[in-house]
Amino acid sequence: MTIDYNETVLEIEGLCLSYFIRAGEVPAVVDFDLKLHRGEAVGLVGESGCGKSTVANAIMQYMGNTGAIVKGKVKFMGNDMSEMSGEQIRQIRGKEIAMVYQEPMAALNPSLSIATQMTEVLVFHEGAAIHDAYERSLNMLRDVHIPDPERLMESYPHQISGGQQQRVVIAMALLLNPSLLLLDEPTTALDVTVEAGIVELIAELSSKFGTSLLYISHNLGLMLEVCDRIAVMYSGEVVEEGSVESIFSNPKHPYTHGLFGCIPMLHTDKNAHPLVAIPGQLPLPHERPQGCYFGPRCHSFKGAVCDAEEISMSKIGGEDRNHRVRCPRWEEIKKDDSINRVVAKKPIDTGSTVLEVENMQKYYVMHDNSLGALMTGKRVKYVKANEQINFRAAQGETVAIVGESGCGKSTFAKVLVGLETVTKGEVRLEGVDIGSMPVKSRSPELLSSLQMIFQNPNDTLNPSLSVGMQIGRVIKRFGLESDPAKIKDRVLQLLDSIKMPRDSYFRMPRQLSGGQKQRVGIARAFAGQPKTVIADEPISALDVSVAAAVTEVLMDMQRNYATTLLFISHDLSTVRYLSDRIVVMYLGQIMERGTTSEVFSPPYHPYTEALLSAVPIADLSVEKRRIVLEGTLPSPLDPPRGCPFSTRCFRKVGNICDEELPPVQFAADRHAIACHIPLEELEAVEPVIKLPDRDENVHRDV
Repeated sequence: MTIDYNETVLEIEGLCLSYFIRAGEVPAVVDFDLKLHRGEAVGLVGESGCGKSTVANAIMQYMGNTGAIVKGKVKFMGNDMSEMSGEQIRQIRGKEIAMVYQEPMAALNPSLSIATQMTEVLVFHEGAAIHDAYERSLNMLRDVHIPDPERLMESYPHQISGGQQQRVVIAMALLLNPSLLLLDEPTTALDVTVEAGIVELIAELSSKFGTSLLYISHNLGLMLEVCDRIAVMYSGEVVEEGSVESIFSNPKHPYTHGLFGCIPMLHTDKNAHPLVAIPGQLPLPHERPQGCYFGPRCHSFKGAVCDAEEISMSKIGGEDRNHRVRCPRWEEIKKDDSINRVVAKKPIDTGSTVLEVENMQKYYVMHDNSLGALMTGKRVKYVKANEQINFRAAQGETVAIVGESGCGKSTFAKVLVGLETVTKGEVRLEGVDIGSMPVKSRSPELLSSLQMIFQNPNDTLNPSLSVGMQIGRVIKRFGLESDPAKIKDRVLQLLDSIKMPRDSYFRMPRQLSGGQKQRVGIARAFAGQPKTVIADEPISALDVSVAAAVTEVLMDMQRNYATTLLFISHDLSTVRYLSDRIVVMYLGQIMERGTTSEVFSPPYHPYTEALLSAVPIADLSVEKRRIVLEGTLPSPLDPPRGCPFSTRCFRKVGNICDEELPPVQFAADRHAIACHIPLEELEAVEPVIKLPDRDENVHRDV
């Protein structure tokens, strides 16, 4: 098949999109332009609410009863889609234009098997026979590298993993070889290793079929890896666009500068280079200011220039002739003028050991009533969620626990807070063994000393209680204050600490943004003055700008209270930025543990090596070795007999990996690696990531 890469697949001209509600017209997107050629990948980047998904819905003609195109055109293969009939649109959807949504489970029908859902695409659009449709669907599952596709075809969505669900959705989208594929945050809910595999898969299939890609994301590191061009959106309009190289090496708009200031780069850390959040919030569509919409949040705002009239796009010039920016002062503004000055912070002094975990195991008992189990008599099985967990954490120290979904991170957190009890071993908090102590048996003092920040801010707070009541209850419950006036005073001080206005005391959760809810969750966790706080993916659901603000609030609270922080995550960029020590888990076991610098430098476990390779890095100067793990995480019901990582390890040394548990080797005092490969061989491994020396323009290994 010959692919004409000069062919224009999608052309959007002066697009204005609005929603019409009882209160009137809400302008969602203003003056949007985009041209996408065959086989090209373009990224839309920006905060939630900026209009990225609205543009995708307009392309798919999914605006609903309240949305409409009020100006401009969307042309697909040269044809104006607004002039097409409903039947023509239905034929194009799925066949010529396909979409991959953020949440794969929401895109799949839970009551139909994968085979039924995939074959009906071919039957509906092409009138294919069931047998042929089945075979083509099976082959497409092989193309997306799903192991045992025959078994998966007969499965239902809830019976497969999140990564497999997303691969099925991608396979369905590519079944008819569409000319255009829209991807709305396709990897947000996935582990970095799964994300790396899916990103490579999409690029491979795009190259094979000449499919044009439109990525929607707030992950600039991902955009750097997958896109040719980027359009940065803010409050419904594009504020800067250009090639990936031009945007990342020479950004011009203050908002783009602000986004880069929110990202934890690999050469930065929480003390020397704190993240700089963009001040303020995205304006509501009906409250946009005159002139530059970013004006109220911009450090370079100049009256009578930035608010004088409608701001149009300007060409930058240089090597990228298509680099444009919507800013009247772009020639004058430098990066340092666009964001707050970075003020280094004093490192936290660590104290004595607060948390000790020794040989901890957590098994779940399962009863198998299948015929095979009844015949063999093996009706009882054990899910080995945690196996031989050993580490300790000191006062004021941040220990990150990283690994893929299903590795046992959250199970360990449940044991710590008393929602589960250990099967074997000890978990000591300030000398008290809490591993066998359920939450109902713990004293108020013990409960207050160990608190948790949850992943989803929407599920963190009680919707029927005000912010002040929710934080105040913690203070009263743990006996810190009983006088209502003093409780309120403490709550107001906490609101100051998390940088929220004091009138938030009276607000209900529904009146807060996602970032504000997470800040309140942090304040509530610290209200009882805990010795240890567990943060379970606290920023994974937030925009990059909001995540930067929440991260700095979390660090400030830790400094104020000298709290030990256990940070559970799979984002190694954030982990490197804020952690002092790292614990790498796989299938319930610790593969590696050590200081941050030790874990990020050879020698490291092959699994750590793969995790580092999978991290999207928003920096053109960083060199990274590519490693994509094959296969999926084994079931905890039937783990490998030897090394738990043996079924996916790209450095496997032989049968010993399959048959024997690996020894724990110490590369330094507390840098432990569980692997059969000798340390001297691991030390000789080429570094995964190479950072440039900022002063001498030479590369340093990570």
